[in-house]
Amino acid sequence: MPIPAKVKNYLEKIKIKYKPVVHKTVYTAYDMAVTLKAKLGEVAKTVHVVADKKHIIVVLPASHLLDLVKLKKMLKAKKVEIAKEKLMTEVFKIKKGAVVPLKELHKDTEIIVDKAFARAKRVIMSAGTFEDSLEMKTKDFLKAVGGKLENFAKNAKKK
Repeated sequence: MPIPAKVKNYLEKIKIKYKPVVHKTVYTAYDMAVTLKAKLGEVAKTVHVVADKKHIIVVLPASHLLDLVKLKKMLKAKKVEIAKEKLMTEVFKIKKGAVVPLKELHKDTEIIVDKAFARAKRVIMSAGTFEDSLEMKTKDFLKAVGGKLENFAKNAKKK
C-alpha cells in the first residue's frame, strides 16, 4: 500500500526530504525496528493519550517507555491514560494503530515529542500504513511533526 497522499503532500509542501521505506507488515515500532534492522532509538512510537478528556499524541523512541507519571506531571493533569484503539479510530478516523504523528493531519490535537530523539541522526516513522514508513533526518522529523519537545519517557533498559 503506498504512502497516503495527504502525508506525501504535506511533506512536500513544507519541503521535507524523506525516504519511503516499504517493509513487511508490522504493528509495533519495535517490530518495525527489527524488520528494518534499525536502532530502537531511531524508530518513532506514536501513542494516543487522553489527559483530562483532552486528546494528545505523544511520540517517543521505540527504545523508551511512556512514563505516565512524568507525562501527567508535565501536563499538570489530574488523569492521564493511554487511549483504547477504538477511541483512537473514532477520534482520528484511521485504522487501528495507523496514526501518523504529523501536526498538519491532526490540527486540533496537541503533539508532544520526547527529547530522547535529540540523540538520533535519523528517525523512521509510520507513514500511515502497516507496510510503509518514512525515514528522514531528525531535524526534518521534528519540523514535520511540529510538536513541542518535552521529557516524558524513560529508557526501557534502565530500571
